[in-house]
Amino acid sequence: MAVIEVESLEKRYGEHAALGGVSFEVQRGEVVGFLGPNGAGKTTTMKILTGYISPSGGRATVAGHDVVTAPEQVRARLGYLPEAAPVYPEMRVEDYLEFVGRVRGLGRSERASAVARAMERTGLSPRARQTIGTLSKGYRQRVGLAQAILHEPDLLILDEPTSGLDPNQISDIRALIRELGQKKTVLLSTHILSEVQATCDRVLILHQGRLVADGPTAEVTAQERSELTHVVFGPGGVTLPREAVCEAVRAIPGVSDARVVATAESDPGEAPLLVKAPGDVRRELFQLAVDRGLVLLELRRERRDLEEVFRSLTAG
Repeated sequence: MAVIEVESLEKRYGEHAALGGVSFEVQRGEVVGFLGPNGAGKTTTMKILTGYISPSGGRATVAGHDVVTAPEQVRARLGYLPEAAPVYPEMRVEDYLEFVGRVRGLGRSERASAVARAMERTGLSPRARQTIGTLSKGYRQRVGLAQAILHEPDLLILDEPTSGLDPNQISDIRALIRELGQKKTVLLSTHILSEVQATCDRVLILHQGRLVADGPTAEVTAQERSELTHVVFGPGGVTLPREAVCEAVRAIPGVSDARVVATAESDPGEAPLLVKAPGDVRRELFQLAVDRGLVLLELRRERRDLEEVFRSLTAG
């Protein structure tokens, strides 16, 4: 069952289209990375899903409830952590979560167990009586997550949950998101692409208000990349200038680009190249070495990560 359904979603501000007809679904139990450069439409989409703003066209539902016609039912089914955690610094952790429970309409006994459960899951139990303003940013983010999961929502929408945290805090929050993703549907917006690879099953990439990629993280990376092969030729029966070797590699059928990637440590007689092609050209490179009387010193495929795919999809 789809927890989020978005169909031809549009949002216009005058002549500017923040969203230009976006469609996607998120199934129950998925942890989805929601990516895009600044101004791509991510925050606009999340604000529509959470009922903060209305779309100009199209429709969106959360757990079967329309975000426009049934906003209260939508809000009851989701937990939202914006980039700036919505906490009151003068309140104690336990008191704040108690307050959120009352706002959520939880009864007294239900509220007490929900607060205790949320604090335990987010590691806040030892800080229950501490004033939020005295907590580190990492622990304030935990408080923000605790309020988001307090009412056991079907969907969690997390906007930059690790922004500004130190590496240890990032590791803790990532682990918590992975744990939450075992029972919840999670839509995670972040600029830290390694975070998506570490925590998400699937990725959505927006660019200029349109969806440019949607699929399992590994598949999106594979579909959008050309193979990169690192090869180092050395002098053998003959010695050729690096550029001559590079031209010979570019002449291989299917090779779209080849460039010299020599460093200060490279031997002057070697020709280290980075080769771009839609498929595996290691056999052809080996044969080139044989035909030209060169020594093949190194030959390995390089894996492009999500960051490179993101740049290629959102350039310009």
